[in-house]
Amino acid sequence: MNLILLCLSISLIFPLSHCALQKPPPLPILPIPTASQLQWQLSSMALFFHFGTNTFTDSEWGTGQVDPSVFNPARLNTTQWVQVAKDSGFNRVILTAKHHDGFCLWPSEYTDYSVKSASWRNGSGDVVKELAVAAREAGVDLGLYLSPWDRHEVCYGKTLEYNELYLGQMTELLTKYGEIKEVWLDGAKGEGEKDMEYFFDSWFSLIHQLQPGAIIFSDAGPDTRWIGDEAGVAGSTCWSLFNRSSAQIGGTDPKYSQGGDPSGHDWVPAECDVSIRPGWFWHALEVPKSAIKLLDIYYKSVGRNCLLLLNVPPNSSGLISDEDIQVLQEFSELRRSIFSDNLAGNAILNASSTRGSIIDSRFDPYNIFKEGIYTYWAPEENLSDWALHLNLQESVSFNVLQVQEPIHMGQRIMAFHLEILNEDGDWRRVINGTTVGYQRLLQFPSVESQYLKFVIDKSRADPLISHLGIYMDQFSIVNSAFHRSSPINFYRSQVLRQASHNHSITASI
Repeated sequence: MNLILLCLSISLIFPLSHCALQKPPPLPILPIPTASQLQWQLSSMALFFHFGTNTFTDSEWGTGQVDPSVFNPARLNTTQWVQVAKDSGFNRVILTAKHHDGFCLWPSEYTDYSVKSASWRNGSGDVVKELAVAAREAGVDLGLYLSPWDRHEVCYGKTLEYNELYLGQMTELLTKYGEIKEVWLDGAKGEGEKDMEYFFDSWFSLIHQLQPGAIIFSDAGPDTRWIGDEAGVAGSTCWSLFNRSSAQIGGTDPKYSQGGDPSGHDWVPAECDVSIRPGWFWHALEVPKSAIKLLDIYYKSVGRNCLLLLNVPPNSSGLISDEDIQVLQEFSELRRSIFSDNLAGNAILNASSTRGSIIDSRFDPYNIFKEGIYTYWAPEENLSDWALHLNLQESVSFNVLQVQEPIHMGQRIMAFHLEILNEDGDWRRVINGTTVGYQRLLQFPSVESQYLKFVIDKSRADPLISHLGIYMDQFSIVNSAFHRSSPINFYRSQVLRQASHNHSITASI
């Protein structure tokens, strides 16, 4: 009792200093992502596998009347697919379990138009199962595409009957193959086809019930949205904010999809889908895009707050083609060569202000050099002067700016710019930007300076920065008039050798 009284007396005589109390983090600004949406966004890239009877008939949209016996991938190896993805920096894969022709890559109990009617493995094969096992063993996330449009089933066009069939097939996919991280569907349908009402709300509810951690993709969400084109290109301004009530699956305005909505009430980030080849399915006479072209797409998708979904179709043998693997390896080397070394990593930093106090490490400006989005710089509240000053300690040449926001706190920044100090002592504006989100990559003609100033001009709330980096991209050409990048016409082997050489030099320094 005496000890308790003594402690109380001391606390009254020497009250706790107000300065010793930590200031809490700023309030998130709504809307904010769910845990599943966060995990999805952090993955940055995924591979799409378009595979089915179309692979064997040199077609894109099958009729649904092709004999299922044509499906015969004699050397099918889904472990190779997954390893190609993992080696190239993709940690999520999505399979067309059923495309528009209605052919199912698993032995569905609701149709005979599936692998069980194919000559492949005497009708006992299951592509979905093999891919699920391979992905699980490699630690790669699995997603599945189940086309709403079905050109084979006679019940298509009969609203109740087909919705029951679709949900039956969806239930099979979501209950027999372990954890599914993404369910992909769209409103694609050819002209002149039967009218069909899809019970999307019922579908979405069932998916979330059976796979609570799954992200649902469609033109209008609910969890991630289509960017509005099949070129893999997002708008230069791209919000994860969106109004689902303003979008309709199969009928959303592409411009609205590309830019999102700064006043949106829903968090629905965008996914950019594009194929490595001209078509979505494998065709013998087609060749893949170059690694430099993929790098350009990367800047305009991942670098604009989106996830890049790159289609790499397996060939008729059941393997990813060697020429596609070569391009993916070169693409990986290019990214590593450019982004493995943050040229600002050793900079001396000064912030316009720091939340709480300059000794509060939770909001320290040096957090922008740490990995991950969960540490960040936060300025003092209720100010409008938001800037980070960087002394690189030596003159550095660079042509790429990387900025990230801690999106678990909401998307905030509406406008920003970067300045450098010229030799004559004047500040020169290098590049302007609008939205940031999970990640923004901006290219510009090469500049050189020791002193940089990153300025946030407009924000929905006090801006927060989780990462800032500058890099040198020696492979892309940037038009100085419009700050647009275009691919250099290198031979692929030259790109790979140059990227590997640059990485070796960087590592030795």
